Amino acid sequence: MWRQLLPGLRMTIVLTILTGMVYPGVVTGLCQLFFKKQADGSLIVKDGHVVGSALIGQNFTRPEYFQPRLSAAGNDGYDPMASGGSNLGPTSKKLADRVKASVETFRKQDPEFTGPIPPDLLTTSASGLDPDLSPPSATAQIPRVAKARGASEQEIGHLVAQFTVDRDLGFLGEPRVNVLLLNLALDEHFPLTK
Repeated sequence: MWRQLLPGLRMTIVLTILTGMVYPGVVTGLCQLFFKKQADGSLIVKDGHVVGSALIGQNFTRPEYFQPRLSAAGNDGYDPMASGGSNLGPTSKKLADRVKASVETFRKQDPEFTGPIPPDLLTTSASGLDPDLSPPSATAQIPRVAKARGASEQEIGHLVAQFTVDRDLGFLGEPRVNVLLLNLALDEHFPLTK
């Protein structure tokens, strides 16, 4: 009986060491060596304190900040421990009601914007934690942010353009604006007077 069990036991031990210790250790070491910032979570530090990650969306609700995509992650949204979409289909009444409420909220917060509302301001991302907005979604919020900051729409528009990232390698993904980085730049270039 042991003649039959020992080879399987040895294979289990060897594969556990290789795939459970050696491989993850090598990959972690290489990532720390070549991609340290990404491997450490792409954390953003301001004044010696971590204020967030460039990869995880945060909720900004004040009018002087650009607001991110809606989140279905967790009960109140933006919960990184409960990342996930709502999984509501296109025929879902709950989804239709939520989008209708989002349209009303957007129109109330951004009455100066009269065009069609970009879809990513009305829907959640697959993870519920998308850190980016489409450039049209950021542009739709410029009048509100400019007014709250006491700046011109043109000045805020230049900042949005500066933080707009094109497609990766010129063809992967979509152009995008990182909300946290843009809002930190707002605080730096157009500080609020208290």
